[in-house]
Amino acid sequence: MSYPHGAELYRGKAKTVYATDDADLLLMHFRDDTSAFDGEKKAALKRKGMVNNHINAFIMTRLAQAGVPTHFVRLVGPQECLVRRLDMVPVECVVRNVAAGSLVRRLGVTEGQLLDPPLYELFLKNDALHDPMISEDHALAFGWASAADLKRMRELSLKVNAVLKPLFAAAGITLVDYKLEFGHHGGELLLGDEFTPDGCRLWDAGSGERLDKDRFRRDLGGVVEAYEEVARRLGVDLPEAG
Repeated sequence: MSYPHGAELYRGKAKTVYATDDADLLLMHFRDDTSAFDGEKKAALKRKGMVNNHINAFIMTRLAQAGVPTHFVRLVGPQECLVRRLDMVPVECVVRNVAAGSLVRRLGVTEGQLLDPPLYELFLKNDALHDPMISEDHALAFGWASAADLKRMRELSLKVNAVLKPLFAAAGITLVDYKLEFGHHGGELLLGDEFTPDGCRLWDAGSGERLDKDRFRRDLGGVVEAYEEVARRLGVDLPEAG
């Protein structure tokens, strides 16, 4: 990594977060690692970290321009960006425009069914419990989020949809679903974590071809190539292969 950093604070499935000399800022490093099924399936895919870092920067910048407050500050390296330190809410927000994934398995609905209005769901961030689905009442009863947090998270999650659904549509991509995480910074709730093909489903609008991590989950191959195609269609500038 090219940017000076301090101690490792968190190591997830595909990212590592480091302290910096500014207590308010963290360095987020996108590794080439990828995993599925709660880490049971793993691989290292060359260029994946770089591609995700640049897609995330592009998306976070567009969201901020549209009035969605985020933790993203700026890119500082091919696989690194600076972000604001957040006190994370342990609740994951999922927005679904098309039925896919766990929704199909849980409810037996048809994959590809359009959801209008979009479906909004909450999940507890807990790897040991495989991120179980929860309700707002659960979050309130166990103190995982306040009523104000829950209201704001829903509002921002759907605002993200209003911004990104047409953005992807203009690139010939259907934004099927995505997950978001939020945290507090100086009394404000900000969008945290990342927005990349690792955490959303993206289908080619014409063919339905998967352009996201389902390519890895389903052994379809061409994972990084699909991510690069997403970047190309969105107009994200990627460094040349080296």
